[in-house]
Amino acid sequence: MTDKGFRVYGYRWVVLGVFMFINLTIQMLWIAYAPITGPAAQFYGVSDLQIGLFAMSFMIAFIPLSIPVSWAIDTYGFRKTVSLGAIIMGVFGVARGLAGADYTLALISTIGLAISQPFLLNAWTKVPAQWFSIEERATAVGLVTLANLVGTALGMILTPILIESISIPTVQLIYGSLAAFSAVLFVVFARERPPTPPCPPGLEVRALMLEGLKHAFKVKDFLLYLAVSFIGLGLFNGINTWIENIIRPRGFTPTDAGTLGAVMLVGGLFGAVIIPPFSDRQHKRKKFLLLGITLAIPGLIGLTFAAEFWLLLVSAFGLGFFLISTSPIGMQYAAEITFPTPEGTSNGLIQLFGQASVVFVYIMEALKSGDGSFTPALLLAIGLLVLSAAIITRLKDPLLRASSQS
Repeated sequence: MTDKGFRVYGYRWVVLGVFMFINLTIQMLWIAYAPITGPAAQFYGVSDLQIGLFAMSFMIAFIPLSIPVSWAIDTYGFRKTVSLGAIIMGVFGVARGLAGADYTLALISTIGLAISQPFLLNAWTKVPAQWFSIEERATAVGLVTLANLVGTALGMILTPILIESISIPTVQLIYGSLAAFSAVLFVVFARERPPTPPCPPGLEVRALMLEGLKHAFKVKDFLLYLAVSFIGLGLFNGINTWIENIIRPRGFTPTDAGTLGAVMLVGGLFGAVIIPPFSDRQHKRKKFLLLGITLAIPGLIGLTFAAEFWLLLVSAFGLGFFLISTSPIGMQYAAEITFPTPEGTSNGLIQLFGQASVVFVYIMEALKSGDGSFTPALLLAIGLLVLSAAIITRLKDPLLRASSQS
């Protein structure tokens, strides 16, 4: 479609599609050990915490890499930068499958995978900004979030099923090969930008990364949202990392853990697709952020106390639906509120603060009771969600510049 000399192209869906695919596969590789923590610990002859390190290493590596990768995305473009990350992912994904029963080699390969992740996650808002009109951008980020969730859900639900008939290294090799294939597709089909911009002249121009970084840290609402992101991603990562350990004391199996994690992510999938378009149409961000965080609290309470599996499933679905719906909206909110900070910079800072919440993942394990219960940690998480809702009430909606585009 065209409007006042600028247009969007159908090829934007191809670019978004291959970008979604690599985000899907990196999440499968991230979460693959979480639903099989117990069996994996026995296979490698290590502790549960050492298996948890497979997932935690992604968050740890993200902290020093996020800002340099954001600079690369904004300086060299997302296609070159993300392609490098995708190639690293493919190489180390296959290497982890070939590591066999050697825990050290599997961990080294996982660290390689962890290095690749910021290259993918920090471009979530850059790709839509290059190819989509502003009215579509939260929706586009929502679709990337969807791919991210589908990958996590597949890793959650397929891994416990697959290890019943094939070995853990073979499962990892399958996942790694799929990741390598997705990397090839991205390198071949991704393009940096369309022939003409998707928005009016001026709106596609962003400040240089350093100036944008300085500007972002002067925006009060952005700093408040960083705190919300820290809590939300910490909670999401913590539950996914320890999902089997959380329900094991209640008598549930690794397959149950995989199903529960997948249901939470399916809920998130629906939330990420259904809610952001309403935010785009109404040009409102704050109320949808507050809605998501507030309505996620009952689901987290159910996940903390439910003893019946059906109630756990309902709680996990509700938690995923509302909590994860805030992610794409928050990403776009940050890109708008910090204008003219580059999208890769604001996106990278959000991902950085979210991944820095690895400390919460470790605290969850440290707070478990003598019988292995994670109830104390989940009660802390409930309190932090209440705090997040209180923080959101202090935010202000950005001016979406809709008037200049109509």
